[in-house]
This record gives sequence, structure tokens and C-alpha cells, in this order.
Amino acid sequence: MTATELTGTTARLAADEAAGPAANATRGAISDAATSNDAMSNAAASNTAPTQPADDYEGGLRACLEAVLMAADEPQREADLARVLGRSAAVIGETLELMRADYDAEQRGFELRRTTRGWQYASRAAFEPVVAAFVTDGQTARLSQAAMEALAIIAYQQPVTRAQVAAIRGVNSDGVIRSLTVRGLVREDGADPESRAARLVTTELFLDKMGLDSLAGLPELAPFLPAADTVAEL
Repeated sequence: MTATELTGTTARLAADEAAGPAANATRGAISDAATSNDAMSNAAASNTAPTQPADDYEGGLRACLEAVLMAADEPQREADLARVLGRSAAVIGETLELMRADYDAEQRGFELRRTTRGWQYASRAAFEPVVAAFVTDGQTARLSQAAMEALAIIAYQQPVTRAQVAAIRGVNSDGVIRSLTVRGLVREDGADPESRAARLVTTELFLDKMGLDSLAGLPELAPFLPAADTVAEL
């Protein structure tokens, strides 16, 4: 991984954004696009209603909660889950507590964790060595294209949320971000005040790997961006 590779990856993503209807080959435009995408997603979520009562699904409310939490890449609040599933926050909270107790009793490799930001599935701490070995298997090899894209976005847009990274890349990036975190290249740094999503930043190890003293040493994107007439032809 080199500064040139990282910058080239970011520039390519910027060029992809520039080829869209609202063409603009600047980092600010990329960030605005991600923010707009988040706003649209949040607006759509506020109008979401269950197509049928949770109890009508096989497995009932519990199964619905499991499905939603498995799909979510951020902790979910009881109030939000209640709105989506059409049940009261109190009922949601009681059901989640029962689920957590059952998982503990069954000695599963995962747990249902409650934090200040909400409920989320996570691997149990006791299995961290196994998970780390799996995620970092072959980590001495070059980063994948997906990991390079996510790392480039975080490096140039930090602090940035997982949703913003996914909006820029156009695909869910939770897996590659988890891999980058285990490698020690990125870390969480507080939460976004509006969405409460964790904010991602690069680490000191990232700077060491890049051979930089600070983020100010990251190459400018302009030299790596395609010419305006080239973008127009895309």
C-alpha cells in the first residue's frame, strides 16, 4: 500500500462520482453526495411501516428482531425498532432482554449486546482470538480493491461513518471496514451527532504504513483526477 495507490483509488472514486448527473470532481462533492444519500435514507426510514404484523411472520417478533439486527451495521435503538415493527418500545426491550438471556444460556459464539447507542449482535469476547485469526488471515498480502477503496475514502473524508463510505462506494462496506479495523488501519472516534453512527478515522499505524508524519502529507487529489473533457465523455 502506497500513498500513490491510495490517492489513485480515491481519485477514481471521485471521477465515478463526477460522471453522474451532478458532476463535480472535488472531495466536497463526494462528501455532499454521501450526506445527501444518508438524509434520503433517513427520510425513507421515517416513513417505513411493516407490511404485516410482526407476529404474523414465522417465528414472530423475535425472528423479526433477529432479521433486522443481522442486517443492520449499526446499533439499533428500541424506539426505532418499535416504529419499524409496529410494537411498543417496552415490548421490544423486553423481547431483546429475553433473547440476550437465551443466547447466554445457550453459550453461543455471539451475543446480543446493549450499548448506549442501542442493540447489536457481536462476537463474544472469549472468541476474539478465533475471529481475529480469521479476519487477519493472509493480512500480509496486499489489500483488496474493496479495502483500498474504503480506506481511501476514510483517509480523505475522515471522520466519516460507515453509511457514508457505503454511499460513496455504492455497496455495503461493513466487512472491509471490520477488516481494516482488525488490521489496525482505522478506528472509531466518537459518534456522529445527528445519526449517532460511529465515526471512522485512520490510525497512527496507517500513517506509519504510508510513510507519513501526519494526514497533511497525503497527496493532493487534483493531479490524479481525469481532465474535464475526459469526464464529460464518460
